Amino acid sequence: MSTTHTTRMLILGSGPAGLSAAIYGARAGMAPIVVQGIQPGGQLMTTTDVENYPGFRDVIQGPWLMEQMQAQAEHVGARMLWDQIVAVDLSRRPFRLTGDGGDVYEGDVLVIATGAQAKWLGLDSEKLLQGKGVSACATCDGFFYRGKKVVVIGGGNTAVEEALYLTNHSPDVTLIHRRDGLRAERILQERLFAHPNITVLWNKTVDRFVGAGDPAVLVGLDLKDTVTGEISHVAADGGFVAIGHHPATELFKGHLELDEDGYIRVETGSTRTAIPGVFACGDVMDKIYRQAVTAAGTGCMAALDAERFLAEADFEAQQREQVDA
Repeated sequence: MSTTHTTRMLILGSGPAGLSAAIYGARAGMAPIVVQGIQPGGQLMTTTDVENYPGFRDVIQGPWLMEQMQAQAEHVGARMLWDQIVAVDLSRRPFRLTGDGGDVYEGDVLVIATGAQAKWLGLDSEKLLQGKGVSACATCDGFFYRGKKVVVIGGGNTAVEEALYLTNHSPDVTLIHRRDGLRAERILQERLFAHPNITVLWNKTVDRFVGAGDPAVLVGLDLKDTVTGEISHVAADGGFVAIGHHPATELFKGHLELDEDGYIRVETGSTRTAIPGVFACGDVMDKIYRQAVTAAGTGCMAALDAERFLAEADFEAQQREQVDA
């Protein structure tokens, strides 16, 4: 039999954004329910070394950090429920989500923290060496390649920005692009071409990420020329795939306003969506920073925005009751 779960604050997603919202929401007495989704803990569950999350002097592990966040949220009163949501009804409050097993989740407010996934090339060698030299986030992992040779794969704004960022750490950055021209904004291209530490390889795709050692780590990439088909090799200690992200917003198409890239639109400086009582935080609405600490920050914002919304809604309901009486 299906079960209906009701709460003042319903949170969808359990990465840094969702769990931070849960911590603040629980401490505000909203007894949040967190529907953890298909990947409990979010992208940090597949991240090994984390060196840029404030408060930790030494390197920590991504899964450990998420375990601690979840334990903290549960300690202050949040409930964790695992389910995969297949349908949403945002036409009225309480908002209603339906899981694939038939369970229903109702919340007076809804916080969406479903995140985004990096796009990968889909190579077996890429998957084998993820976290062992292959990454999708230069801001997260570039520091580990100080003084080493790195490559960036892509041709849009993200790829060019990551290549430029990596020059803060590496004296030898190579951008690999499958075409003979970049899609990035002109000003970014000018900065890229003017930088003495960046080389661009045109008309090349990655045929294989090459690992060596026990355990294997990245030592280079085999490249295929898109014009001639010729295979070449470039040595590298780090390889950064920068071909974009998929925000997890499929559920909300037709229900919420999304931007041209599929991210949930929110009011500037807040987490409020176009539907009163529905809030979005973390990578599902942030396509610029995409960091654990910024996700956690917007999770805090979402909880505070939700608390204010409920306080105002409760006050208005009381006023109406007094008038009716």
